[in-house]
Amino acid sequence: MVIGIKNAVKLVGITIMCFCAVFVCNLFLNFNIDVMLIESELTAEYQKIFFDAVTATGKVVSSLSGGCLLITSVIMLIFYIKQYINSHSKELGILKALGYSNMKIAKDFWIFGLSVFIGTTMGYFSSFLLMPVFYEKNNEDGILPEISIHINLILLLFLVILPSVIFALLSVTFAFIKLKRPVIKLLKEIPDIKIKKFTEKDARSKKENPFLTDLRKATLKSKKTLVFLIAFASFCFSSMMQMSFSMDELASEMFAVMIFMIGVILSFTTLFLGISTVINANGKTIAMLKVEGYNTRQCESAIFGGYRPIAYIGFAIGTLYQYILLKIMVEVVFADFAEMGDLPEYGFDVKAFIICLITFAVIYELMMRYCGGKIKKCPIKQIMESGE
Repeated sequence: MVIGIKNAVKLVGITIMCFCAVFVCNLFLNFNIDVMLIESELTAEYQKIFFDAVTATGKVVSSLSGGCLLITSVIMLIFYIKQYINSHSKELGILKALGYSNMKIAKDFWIFGLSVFIGTTMGYFSSFLLMPVFYEKNNEDGILPEISIHINLILLLFLVILPSVIFALLSVTFAFIKLKRPVIKLLKEIPDIKIKKFTEKDARSKKENPFLTDLRKATLKSKKTLVFLIAFASFCFSSMMQMSFSMDELASEMFAVMIFMIGVILSFTTLFLGISTVINANGKTIAMLKVEGYNTRQCESAIFGGYRPIAYIGFAIGTLYQYILLKIMVEVVFADFAEMGDLPEYGFDVKAFIICLITFAVIYELMMRYCGGKIKKCPIKQIMESGE
């Protein structure tokens, strides 16, 4: 087997994301399916309005959280497979030289789908532990008749089994495509990149830009997936944290805590994986900078400096996203229910924004300092010998 279980374990970020996505989706969708069973018992107008509101909430939350996390998981999976092939290109080249076909090698990449299966399975079954409290909170005013909890196997199929199979097939397919490289390129560890034609404009740019500034830009351009991960981590932190401040009034304390915890887990996991991967992916660059006499702060600026504006752009987009989402939910989804006077008016929470921005800035800079410490301890000889 080309890929071992220990390689799949490294995809803990995908496991966590799948866990959070399925945990949230199963809570809301299972509630929606169960509440549909009592629809015929609803006679009063206010019951029908409340029914429409809670089911619409489930659909909106599930589609947005599940869809967003699904896209991110796919990007992270592709990134890890690409990184694995690049770091093991010599071994894969030897296998191809021995006569192994691309498909024979690629089929072992199904193991990367195991991280998805573990995350979705844990998320699915863990959600049933919170479900009794979730059902009670969603109907704490007794507007609807008693709602019984059922295990709806259709959700097990669509939230656990199908995603695991699809991700396994995606892993094999993407690996097969990336392995379509000449054996000599794999053996010599030549990266599969498109070489851009050097123009006079590029020459002028190089004369105008200092070396470290030019290196910072090149790092961003060559690691587009990492740019997305750091922007997404900032987006998660901003949107989820600010949303949790409003959920206490618009929904319930339990829902606010749930949003807060998911935001913390996703943002910290994605941000830490992104930054730590930047260090590993730029190991030789860091080593060469240190050999040339650049200090830790200069190395940190060249490797991480370009990601700082990306992080704050992600934070700004997250702020706008959560405001628009909650505004739509209050004015459209809960429009009829709000007219009954049961929901407060929603406006932009400046206090929550300031608190979240300061907290994010402190956490982000602390993580940068931590990674700067890793650069300082980076052993030059070991990096150069490892070929990373």
